[in-house]
Amino acid sequence: MKPSLSWDEQVALLVRRGLTVHDELSCARFLAAANYYRFSGYARYFQRAPHLGDDGFRPGTTFDEVRAVYDADQALRTDLLRPLSQVELMLRSHTARVIADEHGAYGRYLEEDFYTDVGDREPTVESCLRDIERSRDRHILRYRGAGGDRADFSELPVWSAVEAWSFGTLSKAIERGGRGTLASAVAASVGVAGKGFEYRVKAIVYLRNRCAHHSRLWHHSVVDAGPTPNNVRGRAKRLAGQFKPRSVLDVIASLDDIASRTGVADPLLPRLVAQHGRGSEFWKGLSDPQSPRDHVSDTS
Repeated sequence: MKPSLSWDEQVALLVRRGLTVHDELSCARFLAAANYYRFSGYARYFQRAPHLGDDGFRPGTTFDEVRAVYDADQALRTDLLRPLSQVELMLRSHTARVIADEHGAYGRYLEEDFYTDVGDREPTVESCLRDIERSRDRHILRYRGAGGDRADFSELPVWSAVEAWSFGTLSKAIERGGRGTLASAVAASVGVAGKGFEYRVKAIVYLRNRCAHHSRLWHHSVVDAGPTPNNVRGRAKRLAGQFKPRSVLDVIASLDDIASRTGVADPLLPRLVAQHGRGSEFWKGLSDPQSPRDHVSDTS
């Protein structure tokens, strides 16, 4: 088991491993604010071969160099919050509108057979009801039954319900609702291509959750990667250069497309290109995410 180290001892450990630290007091304060474990997720990409037990830093690596990547990643998460939140709110509105217009505003969206569920996963209607029931908003509470029993939400309008759903639940409803027809209907309402739309939404939810939990975007391969349309990806690559399908940049390109088509937010990718050179360490980690295991120890 690894020993618990003070912040000063953590700095000393980094120095012993070959990291150049010009201001050890500043470094200790940073680790106290950020957490050594979080910082180490970035530092591993500057080490020789941590997956082989070689935690030494590549010659000449400085704390300021690693910190610059960390700060750029933090700034990107902050910059993403606005377009992510605006697209989320827009999807809530369009989903409610489509359900109300095509299936009725009351009751139907809370029936189990409204959704095409997947295998042994929790039924979508259960996710919807759980989110509604834990809401403390007055417009939801007034539908709650006495004695704490599950309330009858048959009179709860869908435009109120969607405000109680988590973004993940909303994504499930879009994907599975209307017996599989809701995704294409919401896409048409938004004004984007229907093919693969539900998976684009899932990727945006994934990105939003990483930002909300302050998780690393740099050198991160997106698990729930959506099928970004070829024309959207092509435009983005003409602006930003090549990037991998599971890269964060691919999801940002998809997010930009939805945000700009609906007018809810300005595209982020042009600003990213202006801020970071394509050859920078940060840009390479966004466009071509790799595991630290891809690194080969320099034995020379």
